[in-house]
Amino acid sequence: MASKKGKILIVDDNAGIRRTLEILLPLHFAEVKTIPSPATLVSSLEQFRPDVVLLDMNFNTSINTGNEGLYWAGEIKKMAPEVEVVLFTAYADIQLAVEGMKRGAFDFIVKPWDNDKLVATLTAARDKARKAMGRDSSGSAPGKTAGHPGQGEGSMFWGTSKPMAAIRKTVDKIAPTDATVLITGENGTGKDVLAREIHARSLRSGKPMVAVDAGAITETLFESELFGHVKGAFTDAHTDHVGKFEQADGGTLFLDEIGNIPLHLQAKLLRVIQNRSVVRVGGSKAIPVNIRLICATNMDLEQLVREGRFREDLYYRINTVHIVLPPLRERREDIVPLAERFVGQFAEKYHRSVSGLDESARAMLEGGRWSGNIRELQNVIEKAVILSEGVSLTAKDIQREPARGGAPSVGPLKSVSEEEEERLVREAVERCNGNISAAAKALGVSRPTLYAKMKKYGL
Repeated sequence: MASKKGKILIVDDNAGIRRTLEILLPLHFAEVKTIPSPATLVSSLEQFRPDVVLLDMNFNTSINTGNEGLYWAGEIKKMAPEVEVVLFTAYADIQLAVEGMKRGAFDFIVKPWDNDKLVATLTAARDKARKAMGRDSSGSAPGKTAGHPGQGEGSMFWGTSKPMAAIRKTVDKIAPTDATVLITGENGTGKDVLAREIHARSLRSGKPMVAVDAGAITETLFESELFGHVKGAFTDAHTDHVGKFEQADGGTLFLDEIGNIPLHLQAKLLRVIQNRSVVRVGGSKAIPVNIRLICATNMDLEQLVREGRFREDLYYRINTVHIVLPPLRERREDIVPLAERFVGQFAEKYHRSVSGLDESARAMLEGGRWSGNIRELQNVIEKAVILSEGVSLTAKDIQREPARGGAPSVGPLKSVSEEEEERLVREAVERCNGNISAAAKALGVSRPTLYAKMKKYGL
């Protein structure tokens, strides 16, 4: 047997499991320490200095987080980012374990476990941690893995569909200009990705692109966030603050979810866009800003204009070039290539050997409805890659959320009164048991937008 290396810390409240691992793991690792609860986790990290923490997902503690494993995994990564966390979970908690990997955990092991798989997973985690800590002298630099050319998150995928070919021609023409662009389309179609593509291909690409979720900014902070404030402008204004318009000077300002901006604030936004200058809250000096403006929304702004909920003059000011991104169901020939792209991306991210899709997976993907569009496809492939144990994803690996078991569809927050909006928000949050992601999906809004609305209604 090769020389044993690595220090493993086990946190599990089951005495039988601890005893079993105290026998098994010292056969493969230099040092193994077990503790029954996270109560001594902080001191154990400082004194034992493990390479890997094997962390149970549930304990009888007073921490009110909804899941102790996720909480402590996050705390470990904050205290010791180089330490790898492997989650120890019951079969029923696999979904939580997947969420844990998205938050930085290396992998998860399902109880009852296979000894060989447990040791292999801990060994891989140990090797990664030791490279990051500089404890091993291997040929590759710490933390570096082979990349997949052109598969970085957020890079534009054009595909071969006719609607996207037409959009690409438009972008070819307008990207080098300073034309204001309005991007519309359903949730999950990639409006933010297209905005970044336009900026990257513009003459301003060397300057910053500042993105703002306009729907997530509370009304009281709207002017301060966008236009800035001076010291003493209000109670908590202890220093001068540079707003998003100034931060984007020389580059691009991307206002996402612009349809959510309240009517009385739209006038202030219009004035700044027209004058290309801002006056910070509490100040009197007009500060010129040189920006290119790109806006996006999933709402029908023309309908909002007819209803008097969006200023017509602002609509025409931001609508020099209007690009409508098609839903995934209107570009089906792009579904499989997109999925394959995500497979490569997530296989690298989660250290999986998955390299493609088999025929059953391709057929399932092509036949799907994909009401959540590219974002839904991305999430489905991410979960499949994490859970798969084969070299190709199969239809069995691709677990779509069943309609009856998914988030309740309470309807998007479009064209409703404030009273009705509050009712819908409350209903979504309650029916999703406080799961913000699920509630936001059911309402057809982003997580930050839902957080803002929850704060507005005191939820």
